[in-house]
Amino acid sequence: MSCPICEKRKPARFCPAKGETICAVCCGTEREVTIDCPSDCSFLMSAHRYEDEHQRLLPADTPLLDEKIPQDIVYTHQQLMSALAFSIAKFCAVQPTAVDTDVLEAIQALAQTYKTLSSGIIYENPPAAPLPLELYAALMTFLAEVKKQQAERAGSNVFKDMDLFYLWVFLYRMGLLRTNGRPRSRRFIEFLRSQFPQSPELKREESRIIVP
Repeated sequence: MSCPICEKRKPARFCPAKGETICAVCCGTEREVTIDCPSDCSFLMSAHRYEDEHQRLLPADTPLLDEKIPQDIVYTHQQLMSALAFSIAKFCAVQPTAVDTDVLEAIQALAQTYKTLSSGIIYENPPAAPLPLELYAALMTFLAEVKKQQAERAGSNVFKDMDLFYLWVFLYRMGLLRTNGRPRSRRFIEFLRSQFPQSPELKREESRIIVP
């Protein structure tokens, strides 16, 4: 009997995604690439522990890396940050095909949109792919509702577009640090789910954000 993927090597590891035993090499090379690995796979969890100990280097041309984020921006807007992160996790919970690259694409587009809005220009450049576009639209709708509620509330300070830009940049960088770069990775999504399991309220309470 040979590995059902490569049809060459001897199968040695049971793959819960495939429902059959595959070889160790295919497990390592196809994991989160062509195989949709469940988060509780022991081999996947072992690989993730290794990745945590060996942080990957990001290319110099990675978007948004050259932006300077004010040191107090996350702490000043703790609840909004929590609400944004939870909204992403909630969206992905009902979209089982969503992967980290979808989330990062949507966040990058949102950062670019709010940077443009902060300059006084109303112009959007949403993602082209359907799933990132759907997430982008959902988050834009959520923020529009938050701003509307703030405008109706006496004495409430409306979030500035530049503040939102910095929060998106922060979330984008967090995602880059949490994902492993594999096309079917859901490490960032799983991180958001673990950190924001319930809907946060936009009120004064301690943030659960972990600063990267």
